[in-house]
Amino acid sequence: MKRNCSLDEISDGRLFGIDDLVEVNCNGCKGAASCCHRMGNSIILDPFDIYRLTIKLNLTFEKLLADKIELNVVDGIILPNLKMTGLYESCAFLNKEGKCSIHVNRPGICRIFPLGRYYENHGFKYFLQINECNHNSKTMKKVSKWIDTPDYKKNERFLIDWHYFLNDVEEIIKNTQDENQIKNINMYLLNTFYVKKYETDTDFYTQFNERLTEVKKVIA
Repeated sequence: MKRNCSLDEISDGRLFGIDDLVEVNCNGCKGAASCCHRMGNSIILDPFDIYRLTIKLNLTFEKLLADKIELNVVDGIILPNLKMTGLYESCAFLNKEGKCSIHVNRPGICRIFPLGRYYENHGFKYFLQINECNHNSKTMKKVSKWIDTPDYKKNERFLIDWHYFLNDVEEIIKNTQDENQIKNINMYLLNTFYVKKYETDTDFYTQFNERLTEVKKVIA
């Protein structure tokens, strides 16, 4: 999801690399994380998020749609996001104690919060979102330790490719007048990158790249 604002409005202007130190550690929020409530449809899930959830929880994408995630249109593209439920609009993955039940496999947006990604020149840096985390007891943490993502270089390449691919699709949809064609594009992308099961015996990034290559041949 793109934010229609300047970097200065949502951060202190500093950009961080994977090896930099940043003041982010909230010490677990003691099970009362405000960032797990009232987030609307903003916690958008990418294909790697769905891969982790379906594989680790042994659930299909369709099963997740039953009560854990939902679909919304983001910049013209249908994408899944975490579902907020109940009176307090809580993340559907919170347990009875108010803690994350999928913390080890939490989505990328949750993983980097309160950091955000600033994409530029076909790459990205991290920035610290100001006024987003309500917890005052923050300590310094290395970015790599905070996001805790294995195979970081592969993941970084995936994030860049996915981000700019969605940008290209957004432009295609903007320039398409046929509503049925737009629907078909969205269904094709949803089925290819999310619904279609990822194999456990093959590296996710290999599978993603194969799918991305095929999709680009079809809708480029």
